[in-house]
Amino acid sequence: MRAPRDTPPLVSMHWSAEQALAVFECLHVLRAALGDAYRPQVQQAWRDQLKPAHDLPWLDPDAPF
Repeated sequence: MRAPRDTPPLVSMHWSAEQALAVFECLHVLRAALGDAYRPQVQQAWRDQLKPAHDLPWLDPDAPF
């Protein structure tokens, strides 16, 4: 998702390619370490976020449109 054009970028636009790659690699290692430590909890939290806020109404599959 992109930020609106009138907001500043979330990262520096003045990094060299090497600096950007170093940050990218650091984030990759951090993501892997978080996954190793917390994968089941993160997956459950993600599932919980996808649940509707309230129960959906029951629909009769045989009811006409």
